[in-house]
Amino acid sequence: METSIVNEVAIEKWVYGGDALARVDGRVVLAPFVLPGETARLDIGEDIHANLLEVTAASAERVAPPCPLFTRCGGCHYQHAPYDFQVARKVEILREQFRRVGKIEYTGEIETVTGPPLGYRNRAQLHIRNGQIGYLAPRSHTLVPVTDECPLLSPRLNQALADIRTLMKDSRFPRFVHSLEIFTNETDVQINALEADRPVAKSFYEWTRSVVAVEYATSFGTFRVSPRSFFQVNRFLIEPLMDAALQNAAGKTALDLYAGVGLFALPLARKFDNVIAVESGVSAARDMEVNAAQAEVKLKIEQARVEDFLREFKETPDYILADPPRAGLGKAVVKELERLAPPRITIVSCDPATLARDVAALVGNKTSYKIDRMILVDLFPQTYHLETIVHLHRA
Repeated sequence: METSIVNEVAIEKWVYGGDALARVDGRVVLAPFVLPGETARLDIGEDIHANLLEVTAASAERVAPPCPLFTRCGGCHYQHAPYDFQVARKVEILREQFRRVGKIEYTGEIETVTGPPLGYRNRAQLHIRNGQIGYLAPRSHTLVPVTDECPLLSPRLNQALADIRTLMKDSRFPRFVHSLEIFTNETDVQINALEADRPVAKSFYEWTRSVVAVEYATSFGTFRVSPRSFFQVNRFLIEPLMDAALQNAAGKTALDLYAGVGLFALPLARKFDNVIAVESGVSAARDMEVNAAQAEVKLKIEQARVEDFLREFKETPDYILADPPRAGLGKAVVKELERLAPPRITIVSCDPATLARDVAALVGNKTSYKIDRMILVDLFPQTYHLETIVHLHRA
């Protein structure tokens, strides 16, 4: 049986993952929902994660969270801090990840791109248990029901959530569905069953008035997004993200790796004579083809794994943009990028640890890449997640 000890400790700093670091007799422990400089009573067991019992000396920075479910729901980590404070700490965390994981002492400016800290999400994943819908508690499978609005969701997404709560009272609602994803462009709503004991009939989606594909309009073009296709979740920062990522893009030939539905490929096609967009997902590649036709841009789409495509690619492009999943580029892709040696590379990453690893490989002794600019785009306010853009040039 695990034993636990209650200690009063000084909180040192936030670390990547949503917790704060403290030390007890030289041992590192991680505590949730506290601020650097605070003193707190923690219930410390054998695990590195401690439970917060009480803040005994609060920071002057501490604010009242906008959501009554904060600390119970696992969706948010930072609602007890002012938004400017959150962004400043994320910059520190990004530097620390580069220093600790990548062994890179980056002393240049880390620019920040931010938007409204609430009401920003256009997509949400919700769980269903015993006739209730909501989010899971931190590090748990326990459901925290959302009976009112979620302050992170857009107005149309909150309305869709309210509609689903009403539909769940109807006997026609499938009880074998255990989680849903809802996505909106603030007009139409797309509902996807993520977890279910058996396939969900088409009539369910018709009954919920779910659209087959969302048409998401931007100044760079309109993007069709089908149920299995990825699209950015912050409705306020989609275009600023595109601007920040493509500010150094110039030349004749460009590669867009992990292209998705074409978020970066479409504007790249207006800057370059030749753009090759590489995407392994069938749904996303089909959406990108439709999106390129709607935007009337010339785009060569390769449905393939990035590492397989690059292995066979022989030319040196002028520019490569890569927006990999959380796992990052990995050794095989980095090796091919080093072989192709384009003058400029831009990496868009949702995980600073894997980003630091990949950048370290590209700026190591065997290559001559240097970091031009680093930009933190805060796509996920109130949470520890962050998006980073790194512009590299070959010296």
